[in-house]
This record gives sequence, C-alpha cells and structure tokens, in this order.
Amino acid sequence: MALPPFIGRRREFQLLQSHLHGIARTGVGRLLSVRGRRQVGKSRLVSELVKRSGLPSLYFTASRQSRVEADLERFAADAAERSTLPGREVFASLAPNNWDGALRLLGQTLPANPSIVVLDELPWLVEHDPGLEGTIHKLWDTLFEGLPVLFILIGSDLSMMEALTSHGRPLFGRAREIVVSPFHIADTAEMLGSEDPAAAFDAQLVTGGYPRLLLDWRRGQTLWSFLGDSLADENTSLVTTGSRILAAEFPVEVQAHLVLRAVGAGRRTFGALREATGLQPSPLSRSLDTLRTDKRVIAVERPLSLRPSRDTRYSVQDPYLRFWLRLVEPGIADISRGRPDLALTRVRREWPAYRGLAVESLVREAVLRLAAGDERLRGAASVGGYWTRRGDVEVDLVGADRAPPARRILFVGSIKWRERSPFDRRDLAALAGARARIPGASQAALIAVARAGVGAREVDAAYGPSDLLGAWT
Repeated sequence: MALPPFIGRRREFQLLQSHLHGIARTGVGRLLSVRGRRQVGKSRLVSELVKRSGLPSLYFTASRQSRVEADLERFAADAAERSTLPGREVFASLAPNNWDGALRLLGQTLPANPSIVVLDELPWLVEHDPGLEGTIHKLWDTLFEGLPVLFILIGSDLSMMEALTSHGRPLFGRAREIVVSPFHIADTAEMLGSEDPAAAFDAQLVTGGYPRLLLDWRRGQTLWSFLGDSLADENTSLVTTGSRILAAEFPVEVQAHLVLRAVGAGRRTFGALREATGLQPSPLSRSLDTLRTDKRVIAVERPLSLRPSRDTRYSVQDPYLRFWLRLVEPGIADISRGRPDLALTRVRREWPAYRGLAVESLVREAVLRLAAGDERLRGAASVGGYWTRRGDVEVDLVGADRAPPARRILFVGSIKWRERSPFDRRDLAALAGARARIPGASQAALIAVARAGVGAREVDAAYGPSDLLGAWT
C-alpha cells in the first residue's frame, strides 16, 4: 500500500537537507540525534529524506524484544539485503560478533560520495549493549567523520536521547540534535483538509497531532464519526497507541504509571494525587519528578501574578495521551466485550467539560505566539492562568512580561469554548471581577477567546478559532 502524502515538517526537513548539503560541500561526515515521543513521525521524516535524496543508504531499526547477538544478525542482514550501499556484499560473507566489528564493516561499504546511515530506536540497542555509545564515539572520531556520510541516530526515550549529547557523555560536541514534535494544529488542519478551524482544534485535542492517528481521520469526517469508527474496535490506532506509549515509556516504573493515570483522570493537585494513589509524599514526589523531568509527560503550572506561589497543578502534557487516559482507556473493557456504544456514550457525556479544560493549553500557546505581533496583547512574554488555593478565583488567561513571578501583568482573559453560546456580558462581568482579585492586574487589558464568537464589545481584544489557528500559519 502506498504511503500517504508527506505533510508538514517543513522546518525539520529543511534542517535535514541542510546537513546533506553541508556534507556534499565539505566531504565531512555529520552525526545527528533525532528524538521525539513514540508515534510522532520521526522514522517517517527520516525515511522521506532517504527516499527524496536518492543517496546510497542503510536504514536499520532495532527491536526491544531482542539481544545483542540478534541485533547484530539483523543489522548484517539489513546491510546485505536491504541497503543500497555499494559495498554491501561484505556483509553477505562476514558475520560480525560485536558492534565494533559491525560498524567497521559498515565503513567499508560507504561510497566516496554522500550517503545516509540510520540507526532507529538507538535506546533499545544501548539497552542491549551499554558499550555501544562509546563504540560509536570511537568510530566516529576515527572513521565515519572522515567520510561524506549523514549518520542519524533516532530514539523515543527523550531523556536518554537528550543525555546522549550532554556534557560528559561520549558524543558530546559530536552529535547535532533535531527534536520532532507532534504536528501543530495548522499541520493537523492541512492533513484533515478541514476548512473549519474549530474542528481542527477538536482533532488536535483527540489525536494530539500524531500523524498515525490522523491517517485514520478521513477528509471531511466529523469528530463523532471518527470516534465512532475508532472506538468500534479495540485494535484501532486511537485505542492501542496509548497502551503502546505507556508500555514503552514505563516498562518497570509501576509507581510512575499509577501517578500518571491519576493525573490523566483529572487529579491535578499533590493532595488529590496522594488520595487517588495512596502514596506517601516522598515516593509521590519522586514519581512526579520522573514524569516531569525524565519522561516529559506531565506539565507543572503555578498561578501567574506578581506574587510567587507554590500552589502547583499537574496535567498530562501530551493532548492525545491526556484524551486517551481520561476518555479512551476507561472504555477499553467495554470495547473488548463488544459494547463500543458504552465507550462512545461515555465520551459524548464527558466531552464538553473535558474539551473546555483541555483546550486551555492550546489557546495559551496560540495567544503567546500571537503576542509577538499583536499590539493588543502588549508584547506578553508569558501566558498562563491564575487561581487561588481556595478555588474562589479562576482565570483562564494571564499575560505577563515574564514567567511567574511576573513584574507586570499585561492582560487577563477568559476562554469560553461553548458550541453555540458566544462570550457575553455576563462572562465579561465575571472576568472584570476576577481581574480585581489578581495581584498587579488592575490595569490589565481584558481579552475574550470564544469558539462561538464574542458578543460583548467592551473587551480590549477578541479571538476565535480562526484567529488562534493563524498563530501557526
């Protein structure tokens, strides 16, 4: 089956091409580290580069359920049978028994003109052979850097791949980094062929901008038609991708997995997480640190005002994983026993409240992007929210001159993502009243963000889905 058209990734693709041009110009090799969360499209991006370049290449993908000997056998077989390197025949008669020997043989197959070598899922190779990182370092310095080769290392373990090029590690100063993120919302809209900006936001909240999930969303298909199809079978990408991400990210970290599920279920404070998980403060803090720092899967937010605050809220950073944990995973048992209607009914029931909260992070990112060129947003360099510990004040949008604590509050705003009801005078009155409760915000502009339009003319600025989508275009 033919691959679908390659969409988006213009910046990343241009970066990869610039490295190829540099190799062609200088004859000197370049080592790249490409990282991004599983299913985000790293392999497709690099495969597209290999295909479009037409250069001699080897693309090898590791397997987690393997061992060093099996990795080496598969590497030699791929080099001999599937690569387009001119000297690949050497692998047909020789069987390397370690990575040093395998990579030295690889060096013999490379041509005098530019070529591409890819090791995909590098963290799994290193897991099987911890010395591989040092081997690559040694052979890069003594062999590959002197050849016109683009040597690409791909990995989904974000912390491991980032550490790969950090100070004190063998590849520090040698490997250049490219980070592949999920599609931003404009790419999602393009992939869906949607002319409705609000529908593009819905798609982003459900798929997280994961290309594999968007492939299942037919052009012109509605949200509920897509969800009906995707929840009808326990083997669809929407249902299985979340499980695969968790299995790959947390193979042994049961406690972190437990905490992530609690955050995904809507427990946003430390106290609520303690109650939901039954963990004591120290192990809970360690798990939260793992999820935030090592796995980069949860976001931490504090109120944005002139006063410092330790009042912390947690949320799942990845929109798809947030949706999956909250609305898909609880229905998998129903789907498996032939009652997908129950799973879909649950999503329909919870969707309005879920969407109203989940869209806040997308809106904040859009407003921050717009602030660079929109005078009404007064050049805000940080956009967050504000709340009190007691919960009697809650503001969706706060724009400031810097991250908390701010020196100046530039605007406060309200997000009303209702299907049909516009932002009205009652919403404006509530926003003005909340502004008076935020330290340093008495002179801040009032802005409204609404899915169904803004009927209150007294706001200083108003934004709808098309305005927000324009932040990425």
